[in-house]
Amino acid sequence: MGLWTKKSIAVLQAEAAGESTEHTLRRALGALNLTTLGIGAIIGAGIFVLTGTAAAKFAGPAIVLSFIVSGFGCLFAGLCYAEFASMIPIAGSAYTYGYATLGEFVAWIIGWDLILEYLFGASTVAVGWSGYFTAFMAQLGIKMPTTFTSSPYYYADAPEIDPITKVLLHPAGFSHTGAVVNLPAIVLIALMSTLLVIGIKESARFNNFIVILKLAIVLLVIGFGFMYVNQANWHPFIPPNTGEYGHYGWSGIVRGAAVVFFAYIGFDAVSTAAQEAKNPQRDMPIGILGSLAICTVLYILMSLVMTGLAHYTELDVPHPVFVAIEKAGPALAWLGGIINIGAIAGLASVVLVMLMAQPRIFYSMARDGLLPPVFGKVHPRFKTPYITTIITGIVAAVVAGLFPIGLLGELVSIGTLLAFVIVCGGIIMLRYKSPNLARPFRTPLVPLVPILGILICGYMMTSLPWATWERLIVWMIIGLAIYFFYSRSHSKLARAEGSA
Repeated sequence: MGLWTKKSIAVLQAEAAGESTEHTLRRALGALNLTTLGIGAIIGAGIFVLTGTAAAKFAGPAIVLSFIVSGFGCLFAGLCYAEFASMIPIAGSAYTYGYATLGEFVAWIIGWDLILEYLFGASTVAVGWSGYFTAFMAQLGIKMPTTFTSSPYYYADAPEIDPITKVLLHPAGFSHTGAVVNLPAIVLIALMSTLLVIGIKESARFNNFIVILKLAIVLLVIGFGFMYVNQANWHPFIPPNTGEYGHYGWSGIVRGAAVVFFAYIGFDAVSTAAQEAKNPQRDMPIGILGSLAICTVLYILMSLVMTGLAHYTELDVPHPVFVAIEKAGPALAWLGGIINIGAIAGLASVVLVMLMAQPRIFYSMARDGLLPPVFGKVHPRFKTPYITTIITGIVAAVVAGLFPIGLLGELVSIGTLLAFVIVCGGIIMLRYKSPNLARPFRTPLVPLVPILGILICGYMMTSLPWATWERLIVWMIIGLAIYFFYSRSHSKLARAEGSA
């Protein structure tokens, strides 16, 4: 009892049906809202930021294959998420699914792990947004000082040496850049957090507008960009491995897949809004799988255009799409400003969805007693988890202001992959233990689909550098300390079973 206590599906469904005027989130989202929430989170850092980094450092033009590998991993995980989300329409995403199938201890691990995904995810994207915002202001003739628009720290897994001059660019580990703080990233997080406190419906409307804008811009880049592709930039399509695992070659494709995997995490953010969906049994699978399918196609096309316009070695910058378009010359100069506007708006909506997801994880954990009750407070007027939204915003702003995008991106990827592995495992266990439960959406080909999800996501985890694993282990040790010193003794379900 305690560690492995499970929350029954019947209890969770009863909670979902509860309509307490004071403590229940407002059901205001339809299938279209949920799909656009997914697209709002997915299309952002993957296309506008991390594609360039992953192509330059790991996969070259074969970053296209990295997106396909990641896409399959997400497809299998997404099918598992869709079954859970239709059965258990509760805020909390993988945390809630873990509680129902694997027990409280595993649920806590997932909940703590999801902080890496959503909170650090918001910080990562905010750093990318800052790069595009600074470039856009420079286009307008406003030169913003790098002292206040970039991270004061740079991180490298290994010493980085200029391939031509052989000069050491960055030593291994952290090095100081001379900057003070990334101020634009902090301001963006503050604005998005304020919008989220005001209301989920208002946030969804803002997101819908931004999604239409950035989809139009992505299609413009793909359509016009293909006309100016230099096919020589695609050769060799898979650059030869440098002798180090993950630096080009097939291992580089897998390493790139693990990094750009960050680009897909938006679809599971949809599941955190399950308690605010009007008809979650029907609409959650549509939102999750629909947003995933649309964005996978766009990612593949966009990465082909970017590596075709510019040599992959030139894309390791905070604003790679803008750099790629510049390489096309004057013919596409008109697209430069539009891209920056699209990236600025698009990345803002990603930050919005990430900051929306994390407080709802905290909300569910607090309702279960695993976090202090203050984390479960709902604003009496706005019906949003406002305390946790404010806390999440403050922490995300501090992280975005101080740390570089590469370090944050790898942390987010490993946290997301771990959550996906556990969700896929949960589907197998629930099918075995409770085969007769009503399932509005059924994951096909069980256990094959969840096993493939576990294998692909697990393999991508192994391709991330050991330093990222070390940080995950340290993060988990902190989480376990909190669980055993606070959460275990305050768990409502464990105490109810103990008193019974």
